[in-house]
Amino acid sequence: MTSTTTPVAMSIMAHPDDAEFSSTGTLMTWINEGYDAYICVITDASAGGPDEATDLSPAARQKTVDTRKAEQLEAAKRLGLKGVIHLDYPDGRLYPTLQLRRDIVRVLRTYKPTRVICQSPERFWGVPLGIARYHPDHIAAGTATLAALYPASQNPWDFPELMTQEGLLPHKVKEIYIVGTPQPNIAIDISAVFERKLHALHAHASQVGAENPELDARMRQWSTELGEKYGLPMAEVFHRTENP
Repeated sequence: MTSTTTPVAMSIMAHPDDAEFSSTGTLMTWINEGYDAYICVITDASAGGPDEATDLSPAARQKTVDTRKAEQLEAAKRLGLKGVIHLDYPDGRLYPTLQLRRDIVRVLRTYKPTRVICQSPERFWGVPLGIARYHPDHIAAGTATLAALYPASQNPWDFPELMTQEGLLPHKVKEIYIVGTPQPNIAIDISAVFERKLHALHAHASQVGAENPELDARMRQWSTELGEKYGLPMAEVFHRTENP
């Protein structure tokens, strides 16, 4: 939990490493501006083992969960985050249910972020990573998060039990930043924190390797090309919308 005087930023993503690929440069930029920052991971990452795996037992799946949670915590340390929130929905089977919406509302009302980054509920083929950007869990996560942000988090009539039973008062998130959208309208300069972004990404060693020069070069090229479109050295881009 954070203090009532420090502004809070939060990234709500389907899987560990989703934020590191898409938006942790922005989170670190905001941290440097005085924000406390958190990542909320919706799934348990239990389907994130190697593609060549033959042991699909519950024990093997749990080992994957434990590994990826540990990697996300290490990434959070490298990023300077205040913490990581895990909702532990089954990986690969995420749907934008009312239960998921309520659980995200609980997080929003508990941590009271001013700014939230989430994934796009829409597919758009004009961005790097192609279909990998649009894992079905990503789309479900974006749909559920946006529904939680408005109106549920700020409306006492949505999930009233959160207020009457858990004491969580409605909370309005002022700014929403959506990654991977068809219509980005803002770019954040991440050149000052880019190397730390890569360092945090490599904390997810089971997914990208502790060292991966090819990935580093691709991420550097991607960030530079995005920056060039907006007159910046390197950038992460979003569709930003306000909630007045």
